[in-house]
Amino acid sequence: MMNYVRRLKVAKRNGDEGASAVEYGLLVAAIAAIIILVVFAVGSWVKGAFKDTCSAFSTSGSVNRAGNASTVSCDS
Repeated sequence: MMNYVRRLKVAKRNGDEGASAVEYGLLVAAIAAIIILVVFAVGSWVKGAFKDTCSAFSTSGSVNRAGNASTVSCDS
């Protein structure tokens, strides 16, 4: 009986359970890559929306405190 209990303890210690630091590192790297891709995709969309808005203001003939809105450059 004692021999059986000893074998169970050894078998339990040798089992690989849980994630290692390498697996957590890969998970963090994958999440970071996804975040970077989303930021670049959304960033270009937002930049395009602001450019469209700027172009609309400059072609509309609007006037603001600084003068005519058509003098504003939308190239940046």
